[in-house]
Amino acid sequence: MRFLIFILFYTISAAAQQRPNIIYIMSDDHDDAAISAYNKKLIQTPNIDRLATEGVLFTRAFVGNSICGPARATLLTGQHSHKNGMKDNRTRFDSSKITMPKLLQAAGYQTAIVGKWHLQSYPTGFDYWKILPGQGQYFEPRFISMKGDTSTYHGYATDVITDEAIQWLDNRDRNKPFFLLLHHKAPHRFFLAPLKYIEQFHTKIFPEPATLYADMSVYGTAWQQQTMSILKDMKLCSDLKVDPSYLIDIPELKPDSTEIAYYHAIFNRIPEPDRTRIKEIYEERGKLIQQLKLTGKELLKYKYQWYMQDYLACVASVDENTGRVLNYLDDKDLSKNTLVIYTSDQGMYLGENGWFDKRWMYDVSMKTPLLMRWPGHIKPKTINTNMVQNIDYAPTFLDVASVKVPGWMQGISLMPTFTGKQKILPRHNLYYHFYEFQADHTVLQHLGVRGERYKLIYFYTVNEWELYDLNTDPEELHNLIHAAKYKPVFLQMKKELLKLRDQYDDHERAGELN
Repeated sequence: MRFLIFILFYTISAAAQQRPNIIYIMSDDHDDAAISAYNKKLIQTPNIDRLATEGVLFTRAFVGNSICGPARATLLTGQHSHKNGMKDNRTRFDSSKITMPKLLQAAGYQTAIVGKWHLQSYPTGFDYWKILPGQGQYFEPRFISMKGDTSTYHGYATDVITDEAIQWLDNRDRNKPFFLLLHHKAPHRFFLAPLKYIEQFHTKIFPEPATLYADMSVYGTAWQQQTMSILKDMKLCSDLKVDPSYLIDIPELKPDSTEIAYYHAIFNRIPEPDRTRIKEIYEERGKLIQQLKLTGKELLKYKYQWYMQDYLACVASVDENTGRVLNYLDDKDLSKNTLVIYTSDQGMYLGENGWFDKRWMYDVSMKTPLLMRWPGHIKPKTINTNMVQNIDYAPTFLDVASVKVPGWMQGISLMPTFTGKQKILPRHNLYYHFYEFQADHTVLQHLGVRGERYKLIYFYTVNEWELYDLNTDPEELHNLIHAAKYKPVFLQMKKELLKLRDQYDDHERAGELN
C-alpha cells in the first residue's frame, strides 16, 4: 500500500513539474534604451541580457496606456483599460474580477506576487502576497502582508523584494507548478540607488539625445501644456537630491517647503553610515550650481547627466537582482522548466524632447522591453519583430500553462511566435488610450492607432490630430496632419482607429469620434 501511495504521489508530483513554472519580472519605468541587449550606449545589463542570449528579445513590445496602475491591471486581465476599469492611477482596481492569476490558481498553480502592486485594492487570486504600499520607498521599505499588517524591512527595496521572492520560492509547495509576479519599484522616480551604484555612476558622462534641447514652442497644444521638462519640472531636491541649502539664495531655483520636506524624507530613510556618504556625493551637485551659476541650457546639461546617473544606478541594481533570480533557478535545477519574462510597465523618457516620465503614445513611452527565456522551448538568441502589446501577456501565460484563454480577454497568445510554431501574428495595428489628465505632468487625454509604418494620435479634448511616418521620422517630431500628400494616409489610419475602437468595444467619449 505504501508503495502504491508513493507511486501515486510521485506521479502527481511529476505531472505538476511537467507544467512549466512562470516568473514574471517587471520593473517600473525601465526604458529599453537602458538595457544593453537593446542599446549599448548607456549601461551594461549582463543579467537581463542573459534572457536575450538564452531566449528571445522582442523588438516591438508596447502598452495600451502608459502609466503604472493601468499597466498592471492590463497584465492581470488581458484587457485594455476601458474594459478592466483601471484607467488611471487614482482608480481602485476591482479585486473581484476574474483575472489571469485566478485562472492559473484554479488550474493548480501556486501563485504569488511580491513587490509593487499599485492597484489600490489588495491582491486576490494569489496564494501568497507581500506588496509595497502605493509607490513604496527605496530604503527601509514597508510591506503589507496577507494579514493586512504593515512592516518595515531593513535594506534597499530592490534587494528586499528579491529576497522575499526567493524566500517564497524556497518555501513553496513543490507538488505544484508556480506562477510568481516579481515587481520592482525601481527605477521609478525619485531615482535613488544603493551606495555602491551611486559611487559607480556619479562621475559617468552619458551621450545626450539629439532632441534634448528641442524647442517645444513649434509643436501642438499637448506639447505646450506638458509639465515633464527636465529643465523646468524635474525637482533639484527630491529628484536629483541637491541639498536645499545650496539653492535657498537663488531666487529662480529656491525650493518650496514641500520640496524641502521631500528631500529630508528621502534621506532620513537611508541608514547610516550610507546616508552620510550619499549626501557627500550629492553635495557636489549643489556646489556646481553655486560655482557655475547654472541656468538655462547649461543647467539642463547638468540636470540631464544627474538624472542619467541616478536612473541608471537604479537600473544596475535591478540587473544585479535579476541575476540573483536566474542564478537561483540554475542552482535549484528549475531553469529548464521555467519561463522567465522581463519587462517594464511602460517606457520612459530619458531626455528625448528634453523630457522625463512617460504617459504619451509616442514610442518612447509606449514601447517597453520584453525578453523571455524558456530552455528547450525558446531558441537562444531569437529576435521577435511582431508588434505585441501588454494585453497579450495574460493570454500567453494561460496558453503556456495549458489553461483555456477566456473569450473576454482582448490579447493574443505570443507562445506560438516564441516557440517557433508561428512566425507572424495576425495583427497590423495597436490601440492606445491615455486618460489621466489633471495629474502629474499634465499630459492631455489622447488615443490613437499605431501601425507598421504610420501612427495617428488624437488629442480629443483640444481636437488636435497628429500623424507620423515612423519609417522616415522614428523620433516623431514632424506632424504630417496638414501635409496634403498624406491626406489619404490620415483617412486610412482614422478608419483603422475607428475599427479598433469598435473591435475593443471602446465607447468612451472622444471628441469628433463620438
